[in-house]
Amino acid sequence: MSLALTLTRRRAAAAALTAALLVPLAACGNDDAEKGTAGSTPSGSASAAPRANLTVLAAASLTNVFKTAGAAYEKAHPGTRITFSFAGSQELVAQVSQGSPADVLVTADTKSMDKVKADTGTPAIIAKNRLVIATGEGNPFKVDELKDLADTRLKVVLAAPEVPAGKYSKKVLDAQKITVKPVSQEPNVRAVLSKVELGEADAGLVYKTDAASAADKVDAVEIPDAQNAIATYPAATLKDSKNAEAAAAFVAWLSSPEGQKILQGAGFQKP
Repeated sequence: MSLALTLTRRRAAAAALTAALLVPLAACGNDDAEKGTAGSTPSGSASAAPRANLTVLAAASLTNVFKTAGAAYEKAHPGTRITFSFAGSQELVAQVSQGSPADVLVTADTKSMDKVKADTGTPAIIAKNRLVIATGEGNPFKVDELKDLADTRLKVVLAAPEVPAGKYSKKVLDAQKITVKPVSQEPNVRAVLSKVELGEADAGLVYKTDAASAADKVDAVEIPDAQNAIATYPAATLKDSKNAEAAAAFVAWLSSPEGQKILQGAGFQKP
């Protein structure tokens, strides 16, 4: 055998051996790369969050801001869908007591939440609010302060006494010894706002955020801090929820910087 042929065969054998050794190394490298890609999602990222269809029972005064918050949450948590049911807190408590299927409860006062504490997890305060006097656009009757609501020539509407907004209204009026004879008592604060918006009432006591949501239709007359009441909003998961982990994630998000930015942007106060 010639020397040239021997060298040629040795080179071929060496090349084959090198290629054989490189194949498993490349395969390991690809596995690591794939594992790195698949496992590189941080545990707190949107894609790692629980996915579910959540039903949230929320106080009527949260209607506008929660629609915005819900859209933001769904965008940040693909695969999660939130359905809101808005009503007066007393109605929401009744629904929970009757076993209506839901995942989260948010009320406009702690007393309402306390009534169903056996059915909820530990509540977290997510926001606060305060009352203002809502009048027709331009304040045609020149309502400047609480005592003006005692004028019998005014058509005043209030939330019913069993509603948080009604309780807060009674508290501030009683503290100032002001007697108001409302033309109607509404089942939730948004109904009070609607009466003023439609011109069916001259004035009503609503939350500051409610008046702000209809700023093109009503005027808001501020009530001094010393005469006002602060509304507190607790949020809690429901023990019968079939989506406990996802429900807890949403409640926690409401207290996060992202959730608080939306709430405070709508005029709610810090918890």
